Amino acid sequence: MDAIVAARDVETPLGAMRLIAGPRGLVAASFLDERAAWSVATAGSATRGSDESAVAREMLRRAVAALAMYWKGDGRALAMMPVAPSGTPFQRAVWRALRRIPYGRTRTYGQIARAVGRPKASRAVGAANHDNPIGLFIPCHRVVGTGMKLTGYAAGLERKQWLLEHEGVLLAVASASA
Repeated sequence: MDAIVAARDVETPLGAMRLIAGPRGLVAASFLDERAAWSVATAGSATRGSDESAVAREMLRRAVAALAMYWKGDGRALAMMPVAPSGTPFQRAVWRALRRIPYGRTRTYGQIARAVGRPKASRAVGAANHDNPIGLFIPCHRVVGTGMKLTGYAAGLERKQWLLEHEGVLLAVASASA
C-alpha cells in the first residue's frame, strides 16, 4: 500500500463509505459498517504540502466523482479509476479479472478461476473476493455462485442484490436461479 494516503467518508445510497487513496490510485473503499479492516487501510497518513499528498487528494476527488457518476447509472465511471490494492500475486490477478467484468454482467467464481489460469481455485477466488480492499471499484459484487445464485458479499447480500439491480442484472440472476 502507498505510505502516503488521503481519506474521505462519502454518503451513498447504500450507506457511508470510506475512500482511501495514495498517489498511484485508490487503495481502499468500503462501507463503514463492513469488517474492521480500517486499522490496516488507515496506517499511512498524508503529509500536508507534499506532492504525493496532493496527488492522493486528487485521486480521492476523482473517486468521489466516479462514485457519483456510478450512482447515476454510468457504468464506465468506476472502471476508469486507477486502483492500487495491496495483496498477494494471486489476489491481484483475481482483482484484475474482476475489473474486466463489464457493467451489468456477472461471472461465476469458476469463470474467474479459469480466467486467472487456476481452474480448480474457485474457493480461493472467493477468498480473494472477500479480501478485496476496494469494493465497487474492483467489482466483486458481480461474482455469483453456480446457477447464478447470490452468494457471499462482505458488505451484505442485500447490498449485493441492490448493486446488481442498479446495474440491471438482478432479473437475469433471479430468473436463472428460479
